[in-house]
Amino acid sequence: MQISVVTLFPEMVGTVGSYGVVGRACQRGLVSLECENPRDHTTDVHRTVDDRPYGGGPGMVMKFEPVAGALRAARERLPAGSPVVYLTPQGRVFDQAAAKRFAALPGMVLLAGRYEGIDERLVESQVDEELSLGDFVLSGGEIAAMAVIDAVVRLLPGVLGDDESAVQDSFMDGLLDCPHYTRPEVIEGRAVPEVLLSGDHAQIARWRAKEALGRSYVRRPGLLEKLDLSDEQQSLLDEFLKEQKQ
Repeated sequence: MQISVVTLFPEMVGTVGSYGVVGRACQRGLVSLECENPRDHTTDVHRTVDDRPYGGGPGMVMKFEPVAGALRAARERLPAGSPVVYLTPQGRVFDQAAAKRFAALPGMVLLAGRYEGIDERLVESQVDEELSLGDFVLSGGEIAAMAVIDAVVRLLPGVLGDDESAVQDSFMDGLLDCPHYTRPEVIEGRAVPEVLLSGDHAQIARWRAKEALGRSYVRRPGLLEKLDLSDEQQSLLDEFLKEQKQ
């Protein structure tokens, strides 16, 4: 997969390709990550990329020409079918479903805005999709772009050492993940649930499914409202809730 980020701070974004899962994916050639700086597409000596907003008000707005030039250069190096995605508080909230959708693409251009945002005519003419990390404000789109990159790259085939790791992640089936434990069996009087020590893989799978449903119900009930639970899932959830009352 080919990913290009249009950003005024390429050194900042580049760090995501140097560490962890994304770093290993880049080293193995499973993904390529590059940046395009709008300042390289300016024509004045000061490399100006922003200007005052029409209508007045605080802050500055990223200019059309430098950003459009950067987007054009980024798109030219990417395969057909690579969308331009603008990271902005006005966008639809990024979720696991979007990550899976992007992971099936050959590439994507992530546009990281700064200041008060970009000239709206860029959104109208150059952007395919707008995404947000949530209802809060960041100083720029770089951190959001890095989060999207990490979420997408880990879903690419061959990136994780065990492909099953991605399948079992939180939100992959619309639910939070179940609890996890490792050695030792007892820490400060708290023991690992016996079922996980049983060796009975069917019961372990059942326990994990029940805990994922219960944890989602307690911590993120809105997730369950989006799902059509099977009879088995509803039974497991009822069992979890009954156990909590004991």
